[in-house]
Amino acid sequence: MSRKERGEFIMEKILYTVPEVAKILRCNTKRVYDLNKAGLLPFLKLGQLKCRREALISFLEKYEGYDVSDPYHITPLQADTSDDGV
Repeated sequence: MSRKERGEFIMEKILYTVPEVAKILRCNTKRVYDLNKAGLLPFLKLGQLKCRREALISFLEKYEGYDVSDPYHITPLQADTSDDGV
């Protein structure tokens, strides 16, 4: 029987550290700091920087379809025009 089935309250994680955000985004921590510095991904400081789950989801939804490799020069992703069918 799982903890949830036994009636124990399990709180969904709502705050992520910089390394956790980097792992979720599959990038390095420097990239996460750059996104924050550019004002694209807000954090709060509680001992160390933390990002709210909602802020991370909002960032992903807002910039879906965009290249944010350079957070100061965001561009729409270009459609793949190669003829290799991939």
